[in-house]
Amino acid sequence: LGGGAVLIIYLTVFKDMPQLKAQGINLLFFIPIAITAVTIYAFKKQIKWKITLPIAIGGVLGAAGGFFLTDIIGGSFTSKLFGGFLILLGIKEIFSKNAKKS
Repeated sequence: LGGGAVLIIYLTVFKDMPQLKAQGINLLFFIPIAITAVTIYAFKKQIKWKITLPIAIGGVLGAAGGFFLTDIIGGSFTSKLFGGFLILLGIKEIFSKNAKKS
């Protein structure tokens, strides 16, 4: 669970902000942080560009598709879908076996 998910939950639950607006604010926070991280890791030569570029292109296409789909299906259903995703992710994390044992 990353900081973006926490920010969206905070904005929607505690600040009574619509889901779509909270997601937009989350993106505004994410973009400069992501650019900074990529710059730092690229400078350290820790990015495998042959793997990263196809994944990034897929991510951009998926984000654009999600944007248009959300506009079609509405914010209420998107909010429920996001909540269900977080619940499933939480259950998976609780019951998954950790590869590294202390």
